[in-house]
Amino acid sequence: MARKTSELGRFTDVALLVLISLAEGQKHGYRMIHDIEEFSGTALEPGTLYGALMRLEERGWIEPVETAERRKPYRITESGRDALREQLATLRRIEQAGVRRTAISWGLS
Repeated sequence: MARKTSELGRFTDVALLVLISLAEGQKHGYRMIHDIEEFSGTALEPGTLYGALMRLEERGWIEPVETAERRKPYRITESGRDALREQLATLRRIEQAGVRRTAISWGLS
């Protein structure tokens, strides 16, 4: 019986999604929520997003951008880009191991 992906639960890290969103350019929270849903299919609640923004800012991986607007945009810092590159490299290794191990278990290797 085929299993629906939604039944597997969430395989996401909010901090990773935020860094990926901000790697494209500065954004405010509302725009990030829509961007993240568009590229990942993950719908974030504002509280979840703002908790992640606070933790990322504390780590120095993102920073607020001065603006005269009501909304507060953020941008990724150089150390945030480094952290993102490192995490994406880890995910690539995990993905490669998963593909290899799945192929072996299916007798395709």
